[in-house]
Amino acid sequence: GPRGTGFLYVRKPWLETLEPAMLDHFAAVWVSRNKYALRPDARRFENWENAYALRLGLGEAVRYARRIGLAAIQQRAWALADYLRDSLATLPHAQHHDLGAERCAIVSFSIAGLDPNQAQLALRQQGINISIIPPSSTRLDTEARHLSPLMRASPHYYNTRDEIDRFITALDALPRN
Repeated sequence: GPRGTGFLYVRKPWLETLEPAMLDHFAAVWVSRNKYALRPDARRFENWENAYALRLGLGEAVRYARRIGLAAIQQRAWALADYLRDSLATLPHAQHHDLGAERCAIVSFSIAGLDPNQAQLALRQQGINISIIPPSSTRLDTEARHLSPLMRASPHYYNTRDEIDRFITALDALPRN
C-alpha cells in the first residue's frame, strides 16, 4: 500500500528467525550502546512513521472488497482484461505479450511504430493511464523474447467496457512512425 500502510503475515515459528530490513525505535528497544532487542511480535516489522488517514482508507478498501467478494473482483478484472486483449487484436500491428494458460488483469502490449513513452504522454492528456515496462524490469524474459519496452494496461473491476473501447479508440488514433 501507500507509504505508512501495508500488510505482513509471519508465522510464529518464523518470527524470531527474521530480522527487519530497517530498525527504528518502534521495532526495537535500544538496551545499551551496542545492543538492541527486537519486539517479540510481528510489530518488529513496523516503523514508527504512520499515515493514519491512509491506514483508515486501506481498512475501508478491505471492507469494501470483502463485501463485493474477492472472487467476483478477480472474475470481473480478468474478464475486462480478456476484452482488452481481444480489442487490441483489432488494431493493426498491435500485439499483446501475455503468456500462460491463466492470464491476470495485467495486459502487456506493443504496437509497431508506436513509441511507448510518447503514447503514455498522449494518453495521459486524455485521462487514460498506462505504464511502461522497460527491459530492466523483466530482463530475462525481455532478452529471451527480444522485446522492446512494452506498454501495460491494467483494467480493474470498477472499469467498464466503454472505458476500454475509449482507450482502444484513443490508442488507434495515435500517430505512428
